[in-house]
Amino acid sequence: MGRNTTAAGPLQGLRIVEFAGLGPCPLAGMLLADMGADVIVIERAAAPASGALQRVATDRNKRSIALNLKHPDGLEAAWRLLESADALIEGFRPGVMERLGLGPDAAASRNPRLVYGRVTGWGQSGPLAQAAGHDLNYVALTGALDLSRRDGAAPTVPPSLVGDMGGGAMFLAFGLVCALMEAQRSGRGQVVDAAMVDGVAALSAMVRHMRGSAWWPSERSHAVLLGSAPFYDAYECADGRFVTLAALEPPFYAELLRRLGLDDVDPAQQHEHARWPALKERIAALMRTQPRAHWCALLEGSDACFAPVLDLQEAETHPHNTARGVYVNVAGEVQPAAAPRFSRTPGREPAPAPRPGEHGAELLRELGYGDDAVAALRAAGACA
Repeated sequence: MGRNTTAAGPLQGLRIVEFAGLGPCPLAGMLLADMGADVIVIERAAAPASGALQRVATDRNKRSIALNLKHPDGLEAAWRLLESADALIEGFRPGVMERLGLGPDAAASRNPRLVYGRVTGWGQSGPLAQAAGHDLNYVALTGALDLSRRDGAAPTVPPSLVGDMGGGAMFLAFGLVCALMEAQRSGRGQVVDAAMVDGVAALSAMVRHMRGSAWWPSERSHAVLLGSAPFYDAYECADGRFVTLAALEPPFYAELLRRLGLDDVDPAQQHEHARWPALKERIAALMRTQPRAHWCALLEGSDACFAPVLDLQEAETHPHNTARGVYVNVAGEVQPAAAPRFSRTPGREPAPAPRPGEHGAELLRELGYGDDAVAALRAAGACA
């Protein structure tokens, strides 16, 4: 049976079937495809473009087929794909795949070595499993959202990177690779239940351990990592742009004071909380006297632990990001490069996302369908 063997990367030779959706599942598929896996997206034949615009970046390096899973011939084509695959990933509400006849038990009977990856907000079990929700809800339930709350203020709403992408997509990809490694030894697949609440809870392990310490005291006005300290916060500049200071360790704090000309501030008093409000106001006033470019020239690249707050477009052209090739141009659109980096088996150069169903005939032929059979599937509405 044919395989896409032209890819580079450490996951070359693996085939992953992704059921088209939104949010964390497509990003997990992108991470796997970037690393060389042959990721095949099954789109809905009835509406193959549904949600595709949101996946322009995350569908890169994938192949696409549009199938009608409610048509017996379309379902059989999906099964042939799954029988040829090492793993599948899906991000539907619990029970959807089972109702389609494609649940884990059915998959294990057709392909015992198949790893079955599932990502949801609440998980496959528990009293909230069937409830609707979004990133903000999942982060809130783990206690992680409360970590952003300063005294007298509501929690800061994080970008959807925390729950959907950090707690969901990353843990789905990690869990899938773990299960694939085990399947190579045992010859048996298993279900990977990647819940965003589980993932975000795992990400908060270090902070939970730090509760009550000098880094994360119960009194939030003394919490360094919440921006209470003058040496760990974002500051507005004269031009309305922002910079960040994060001089946590004493040598770095001393370097920051020296470069800012605050020679009358004793570095040894860094953690005297009573001095923080006045010093913070002083630093804030100082930062507002000059534009961001001035502070970049003075502080960037030093041990003062400084970085400007860049917007997405500015980040694309920052000299450090440019030197490392953090962003690449994909068919006229700037996208992040594959990460992480490998010395011997680098990931793929990102290729444009396929049109929904673009590789349908190619994939069907790989699965053993002849030209007449492909035409018959399309005529019957089993595939687009």
